[in-house]
Amino acid sequence: MADVTVRRFFRGDRYLWGLIAFFMLLSLLSVYSSSVGVAYSSHHGNTFYFLRTQFIMLMLGLLIIVVTHWIPYIKYMQFATIGLVVAIALLVVTLFAGVSINSATRWLEIPVIGLRLQTSDLAKVALVIYLARGLTVYQHELNNFSVVTMKLVVPIGIVCVLIMSENLSTAVMIFGISMIILYIGRVPFKFLLTYAGLGLAAVILFASLLLIFKKDDNRVQVWKNRIETYFSGESNPDADYQANQAKIAISTGKLFGKMPGKSTQRNLLPQSNSDFIFAIIVEEYGLFGAVIVIMAYLALMFRGVQIARKCDYAFPALMVLGLTVMIVFQAFLNMLVAVGLFPVTGQTLPMISWGRTSVMVISFSLGAILSVSRVMNMRERKEKLSEIEQTDRVPA
Repeated sequence: MADVTVRRFFRGDRYLWGLIAFFMLLSLLSVYSSSVGVAYSSHHGNTFYFLRTQFIMLMLGLLIIVVTHWIPYIKYMQFATIGLVVAIALLVVTLFAGVSINSATRWLEIPVIGLRLQTSDLAKVALVIYLARGLTVYQHELNNFSVVTMKLVVPIGIVCVLIMSENLSTAVMIFGISMIILYIGRVPFKFLLTYAGLGLAAVILFASLLLIFKKDDNRVQVWKNRIETYFSGESNPDADYQANQAKIAISTGKLFGKMPGKSTQRNLLPQSNSDFIFAIIVEEYGLFGAVIVIMAYLALMFRGVQIARKCDYAFPALMVLGLTVMIVFQAFLNMLVAVGLFPVTGQTLPMISWGRTSVMVISFSLGAILSVSRVMNMRERKEKLSEIEQTDRVPA
């Protein structure tokens, strides 16, 4: 009886629910192990500080997933434009009134509850859903360069420009994810090459303007140093400290690792519980553990494709594929940085790294994917749907 109740409450793709449970369990284990030293020294000997906060955020994330997966996915299409406008407004507010941490203004603080939101994360998921809607509404005009540019690419450009000055890596990542979504949505490849060229030119122009007008207060030199150091292959002990410590952690993990809780580099590696948590996972669980994590994200991609294939209408398929690509793209970018195959970007490992906004945003994304899966499964089984779930079409 209890099993039937659980299955009725948690609907949608059961394999995806299993992956969510795996990510959450690994997150608790990894966050606690990677942050116990920092928690002890920074929080008056409370070694459970980060574990407690991560547990609370994951439970909140689970609640978000449950609520969003019961929302008819057509609602996401109806509110996609409003969501993007709100996200852009928050990015503007962040630029002028955001909280500065580590010389970068990326967070907006909510005074009443003291919660800091990384608004670029909110904009990322809002943009993905907006693009799914736009590709659906204008699916018969995608060979028109003007329509694609004005309706789809200009919003991408606005979001990326607002993020670029304080977080270039996130802006580039969002642009890359957006181009992949446009390609999946059947925008001509020659258009995408044009947009890629324009994007590169925009980055160069923007960096040049920052160097001219903000000589003493810009992050261009940080970007320049990271890129030059990475491609030159030269070692700079100070600039490459994080990357070097991550490489040590990975190299000492060997095949099966040092076992959970036995990491030594967690005490030396900055951001060991967030940006570089994958290095600690490899150190403690070895190559075997790394392969399992990689396979879990590939499985998430596979389930996303399978859910999209069940859709008869463009929007739910594009939303599922877009959100899945967003999560997996960020995951592999994080892992590539950890193993030294990509310059340091500051991206977290989705649903595993310690975090607040990132956990909520990824949870919302997974809930939206499960919303589509729930309706598709109910249709396959010919179960009763609400009136709004019986149709895929809404006014453009």
